Amino acid sequence: MEMWINIVIVAHVLVALVIIGLVLLQHGKGADMGSGFGGGSSGSLFGATGSANFLSRATAVLATVFFLTSLGLAYLATNKPNTGGGVLDAVKTLPTAPAGGTEKVPAKAVADKSADVVPATPAAPIGASKAKDVPQ
Repeated sequence: MEMWINIVIVAHVLVALVIIGLVLLQHGKGADMGSGFGGGSSGSLFGATGSANFLSRATAVLATVFFLTSLGLAYLATNKPNTGGGVLDAVKTLPTAPAGGTEKVPAKAVADKSADVVPATPAAPIGASKAKDVPQ
């Protein structure tokens, strides 16, 4: 699947660059307007232009290919198999219990650890204002 995405991206970029080149090479309709004022209707701005030349047909074909590669990229991007998950799925979790089985922790060890607990609220710094110092 990954190989197809790379192939379609390369084709998409190449087609886009060729379309840019073809559009820049083409002769615009407005360029004939200067000769249209004095010389009949050979290059009218809004009239029929006759059959299309090679550059305009190639541009139309490449525009269709560009549209199809855009749809292909959208399809391949939305239907990717979920292989790895997110960033947090890649982090290995440590085992919470020992592999040999569950061991009971003595109550005395739990009581000894409770003395090491830090209070949740920090002590006020020296010289901090107290409730009586705040105006009402």
